[in-house]
Amino acid sequence: MKGFAAALSALVLAASHSTAAGFAFVPSRSASAAGNKGTMKMSAVAVDKETNSLTVTPIKSLDGTVTLPGSKSLSNRCLLLAALSKGETKVENLLESDDIRYMLDALDQLQVPVARDPNDPTCVTVTGQAGPIDSPSPEDVLELFLGNAGTAMRPLAAALCMGKGKFVLDGVPRMRERPIADLIDGLVQLGADVSCVSETGCPPVTIQANGMKGGEASISGKMSSQFLSSMLMASPVATGDVTIKIKDELISAPYVALTIGLMRKFGVNVQIEGDMKGTPSFLIPESEQYVSPGSILVEGDASSASYFIAGAAITGGTVTVRGCGSESVQGDVAFANVMEQMGATVTWAPDSITVTRDPNTKLKGVDVDCGEIPDAAMTLAVAALFAEGPTTIRNVYSWRLKETERMKAIVAECTKLGATVEEFHDYCIIHPPKDNKVNDNVLIETYDDHRIAMTFSLAACGGVNVIIHDPGCTAKTFPTYFEMLESIATHE
Repeated sequence: MKGFAAALSALVLAASHSTAAGFAFVPSRSASAAGNKGTMKMSAVAVDKETNSLTVTPIKSLDGTVTLPGSKSLSNRCLLLAALSKGETKVENLLESDDIRYMLDALDQLQVPVARDPNDPTCVTVTGQAGPIDSPSPEDVLELFLGNAGTAMRPLAAALCMGKGKFVLDGVPRMRERPIADLIDGLVQLGADVSCVSETGCPPVTIQANGMKGGEASISGKMSSQFLSSMLMASPVATGDVTIKIKDELISAPYVALTIGLMRKFGVNVQIEGDMKGTPSFLIPESEQYVSPGSILVEGDASSASYFIAGAAITGGTVTVRGCGSESVQGDVAFANVMEQMGATVTWAPDSITVTRDPNTKLKGVDVDCGEIPDAAMTLAVAALFAEGPTTIRNVYSWRLKETERMKAIVAECTKLGATVEEFHDYCIIHPPKDNKVNDNVLIETYDDHRIAMTFSLAACGGVNVIIHDPGCTAKTFPTYFEMLESIATHE
């Protein structure tokens, strides 16, 4: 993944006239008539520059071992906690992607020292502030552009309320459609001078920070667990005790557990009262202070593992994903259990998962509550195309609030491929195409959503060409996804 941000920019500008064997642009008749039209090429993957599309040719089998890039959720959490801690923290296996770059750029603007390893772009050393992060120019408004990175926007909005300074946090147009009002409400209850757009409840976020004395807040956990995680991570740098209560229900509880576990590695113990699946409350005493662990290794991204796990289950190949396993702190490893319910064979090791499927065992549809694995649940939607009987994906209202309106996107793209999809408020039912034969040469609209692009690439496992529009959107979390998929693919 070395230097990928620069390489991706170059990719948009540079053209060659060759295509890859497995992943190649298949020109339309009008495109062919255009004559000397090139394709952009990186490693084994060719992207047509004129249509900004990539064709994944029919995949017979996926077999091999994949080493996962670092977890997005853990990477940005590690960077923020390192910035708030006392001492220097070496962060290793940091994900190299757009979302992490936005956090790193923000820390640079805030003048938090972050030393990059010139020989390893996945390694940085952060010099912590031993407390809240103050604006380097307190009289001026510091504007931070955070793209569509929710894991940067939400935690920074909370953390910057604890220090001093004037800030505006903004992003791309889609970020201005992603709700943040529940987090803002919680911070205001603690005494913060912070606001978002009142009409929409979305960014930009405006902060006039003058320190935080602590207090008690009651917030909703129904929309996103990131709101709670953000308040938890910021609370140890307040000057008093902080109590946060969930007033309704908490979705995606494993992500909160991940946050609390990571805070513990940085020396802070969060006291939990009540059931995490109910209406828990959390106490962070004033005495709890962040201290650098010295170094920390970011686990492989379990959400990204889901594509390779599902690909093995669909094709009957054998794939091992390295970087997360039975000892993972990420909830999305549970996706492997769903594939097992569908008929795959899953073997667990402490830091790896191996998946295959007996050719005599067909995948079968399942009915699953995916409230704790909403990102990986998207991959289930494509696996459902190759199962016997319908698959019901429940408790995924949060899909509607992500990088795009994912429920609408899943319904639209699965329908293009030949499925019949029933859409409800927070769940959908996917009826696979007849005989599990998906439509050929379908153009997948990715909606500038990395997970849509990666998820629907697996449609090629049905022995068809699938055309991915704007494949570069995977740079948000997994820039080398298509190269990695090609490295273990056998094509028909």
